[in-house]
Amino acid sequence: MNKDWNKKLFSHEEANFLQSLEWAKVNEIIGHKVIFQEFDDKNLCMMIIKNAKRGRYMEIPGGPIIDWKNTKKVEKVFAKIREIAKAEHCAFIRLRPQLDNTEKNREILKNLGAKPAIMHLHAEHTVILNLEKTEDELLADMRRQTRYDVRRSSRLNIKVKSDTSEETFKKFHSVQAKTAERQHFVPPDLKTLLAEHEAFGKNAIIYTAYTEEDGKEQDIAYGLILIAGDEAEYFEAASTDLNHKLPGAHAMQWQIMKDLKAAKIKRYNLWGIAPPNQPNHRYAKVTTFKTGFGGEVVEFVHAHDIVVNKIQYLPNLIVEKVRKKKRHL
Repeated sequence: MNKDWNKKLFSHEEANFLQSLEWAKVNEIIGHKVIFQEFDDKNLCMMIIKNAKRGRYMEIPGGPIIDWKNTKKVEKVFAKIREIAKAEHCAFIRLRPQLDNTEKNREILKNLGAKPAIMHLHAEHTVILNLEKTEDELLADMRRQTRYDVRRSSRLNIKVKSDTSEETFKKFHSVQAKTAERQHFVPPDLKTLLAEHEAFGKNAIIYTAYTEEDGKEQDIAYGLILIAGDEAEYFEAASTDLNHKLPGAHAMQWQIMKDLKAAKIKRYNLWGIAPPNQPNHRYAKVTTFKTGFGGEVVEFVHAHDIVVNKIQYLPNLIVEKVRKKKRHL
């Protein structure tokens, strides 16, 4: 593993943890093969080989990190990626680059032989906060109700703590499993959470908002934050029934923002909102919550597939069509 990888990666402003050594390690711990490819000093790509019931495929999250304006360079990079995918006996390549969802960028992918995937890959619609602003500016950018709830949480004496211990990760997993049952989503398994704990170390932080009653802590909301380079992600969340009554999540987010600012982190990615004009989307409620903190709504290109083996790709299409319908995605 190239120790200089992250240094080169984060020289690109658009890069985040998805192409980092830490994310590679997470995938290796849970059993996936990871391949690093440097095309030159500025162009690089981390690829994950996954064996699924629907077939073996290559995943390129948040990448490749290349000069997309240099057409010849892009073509050479993707020729090499195809070569690697074939050598690894992959049915297809799934990628979701850090490219804005514009007609021009979609055309670039189309010309490379990529087509929109049935499923998404990581957060394609999100909100990113600029933490280089002052605390007063960040508060001013919030929706009025959000700012009110942040201040109300202080008056209610809601407290926030953070921890990086394995014990807290296990507790988070238990609470998130119950949250998933209520809110109908598929949470990560404990093995994956512990892999993130191991790979990111002190840069995988679980925040907990809580209140105290008769000297006993009562948890309200949880958030798993991953930090890599200049960006932090609100990667996972969980909550208790108290979250419907108390603005614990608001207190937690404000504390996270202040802590990240103190650590000189430049961007805070709230990681996943509903696509535009889809009020009935399952992320609609969390979208209202996240956009309340201000920031910039960002839409990356949808995940795309490059087919390597048409016959082996067909079962993937069938499985994902069924899965998408079941999960209401």
